[in-house]
Amino acid sequence: MSSILTKIVLGATLVVSLTGCQTMTRVTNMLPGADPVPVGKDASYTSRAKTSRAAPRMGVNEFLWRASLETLNFMPLSEIDPFGGVIITDWYASPQAPNERFKANVYILDTNLRADALKVSIFKQVRSANGWNDASVDADTARSIENSILTRARQLYIATVDE
Repeated sequence: MSSILTKIVLGATLVVSLTGCQTMTRVTNMLPGADPVPVGKDASYTSRAKTSRAAPRMGVNEFLWRASLETLNFMPLSEIDPFGGVIITDWYASPQAPNERFKANVYILDTNLRADALKVSIFKQVRSANGWNDASVDADTARSIENSILTRARQLYIATVDE
């Protein structure tokens, strides 16, 4: 219930903060559960970009951004910044393992679709009698999530090129 409320509040905040901005539709459609806006050869966006008053572009690679949101869509979002390339999730506990929870931070560092343009950090906590305590995370976990995001970003890019 609280994750749904968080997503609604986050979406409303983005809509209010971007009112009047030409990229409002593109940004709000990147929220989980929203239909993605076609990227690349979208005629309406291309024609707007060619006018003297071009729409502002994202500060990061659009394919990495969308792939990151899709890959982490099962986790509640805490903070997102599509222009700075930051996605921070809230703590997520799987129903199969309720005594451990995870949090992810994703940083998209470039406008190019490259492996070094993505940095994922994963945090883990384990429940004990004293509450939640930090625990170590296998280094392969973050690398595996990075690989999943990069694979999905490549698929999104290829789909756009084939259009």
